Amino acid sequence: MENRNPTSWVNGVPADLVPISDRGLAYGDGLFETIRVQAGAPTLFDFHCERLKTGAELLGIPLDLMAFKKEIYSFLYKQGVRDGVLKAVLTRGSGGRGYNPLGCMSPSRILTLHPLPAYPDNPGATGVTLHECTIRLGDSSLAGLKHLNRLENVMARAEWQESKCHEGLLRGMDGRLVEGTMSNLFLVSGDKLHTPCLQKAGVKGVCREWILERANGWGLQVEVGKYDLNDLAAADEVFVCNSVNGVWPVIACGSLDWSVGSVTCTVRDRVQEVFNA
Repeated sequence: MENRNPTSWVNGVPADLVPISDRGLAYGDGLFETIRVQAGAPTLFDFHCERLKTGAELLGIPLDLMAFKKEIYSFLYKQGVRDGVLKAVLTRGSGGRGYNPLGCMSPSRILTLHPLPAYPDNPGATGVTLHECTIRLGDSSLAGLKHLNRLENVMARAEWQESKCHEGLLRGMDGRLVEGTMSNLFLVSGDKLHTPCLQKAGVKGVCREWILERANGWGLQVEVGKYDLNDLAAADEVFVCNSVNGVWPVIACGSLDWSVGSVTCTVRDRVQEVFNA
């Protein structure tokens, strides 16, 4: 079969095929990380590795993290690409039909490299409009993990195609704010950052975790809590973030609108410094 994506490795060697028996395909039995590559190096890499390690331990997928990190560095070196997006997938590997994972001791490691997404309208500076998604995120014991079961996000993203919306707003079954379809959500009130608790649904994004860890050093307070549309309407500023695009100010969602505020710009610039380092 023609190799349509030569910039890919499977289990440490150049390849673009996995067995049809791989449980990542059959059951979404695995994890993934989407990592921005800048100047040939993975950014926020320690945060990505820590989340992958945590997820693998919880799912019971064997992972030699040090060896996988070396494999990723080797892959990037071989590609010779300065900037891009690395997708690292870890599945439980191949097994027989049925949910029982017993005997699956050879995980699959899949690395692919992609161009950075292009946004000619520069949403990091001008801001974005959020589509208020109708689909709700169900409660899950796997909340926080970046596992391969992302069908809710796929369905949410399919709700809009107009170019004026770069992202969608997702809520839980109780109507509480959770996240974007590919990002985490922050509300700003004065010098305080508020972000939804992700104990029941959502993904603990790497950029979100990095911001929460450092915000106090920028003179900002942080609060992780439960918020609804009324809190969204009362916010002084709103922004979304992920580890590929950084911080995007939110300027509108439905009938609500905001300006690109100074706190958002501070956080955006700090994240950009990491990308430019």
